[in-house]
Amino acid sequence: MKKIYLICGLAIFLGIAGGISFFLIRDANAKIPAEVSLINQNGTTYNFGKDHTKLKLIEFIYTHCPDICPTTTQKMVDLKKDLEKSGVYGKKIEFITITIDPYRDTPEILQGYMKGFGINNDEKWTFLTGDKQNIKKDQEQIQKVTDALQFQYKDPGNGQFVHSTFTYLVNQDNNFIAKFPMGNDFNKEEVYETIMDKLD
Repeated sequence: MKKIYLICGLAIFLGIAGGISFFLIRDANAKIPAEVSLINQNGTTYNFGKDHTKLKLIEFIYTHCPDICPTTTQKMVDLKKDLEKSGVYGKKIEFITITIDPYRDTPEILQGYMKGFGINNDEKWTFLTGDKQNIKKDQEQIQKVTDALQFQYKDPGNGQFVHSTFTYLVNQDNNFIAKFPMGNDFNKEEVYETIMDKLD
């Protein structure tokens, strides 16, 4: 009987280990396609394959979100201040916020969201959305980014999106480096240390 328990326990352990390995390998191989293009808060085209000089901290939001999205953005604002003190913000790392609700989150709406958090409208922190004239195509472009990073989201029909709760750090070539919890679990110190470690 003990042998059976031992075999069952070993099988369960191997199954869990295999599952963990699968997700680690999947994340390590994640990469945002270089051809993805969206428009920023100023209506200008942003292409993920253009700049190979900076790390990117990527946040997914929608501006009608009542809690976790604005909480994450505020924590990133606080993180930005620490990175500015270290002299790397905008030079070695940029922030990118991508809306998962491009139809409602127009460039003008994103500019208002930025102002609400005191975020300067510059190339150091870019907010991305879709063009209403090409909304279906641009929704597909957003989907390419979320699929690459395994970020899940869905609109159940009431405008309040159900979505994953992670932000992502990618390298200069858009390869996955790390992911961090959103909202109150976003640990500014942990993210800062990871960024600085990757810049060394």
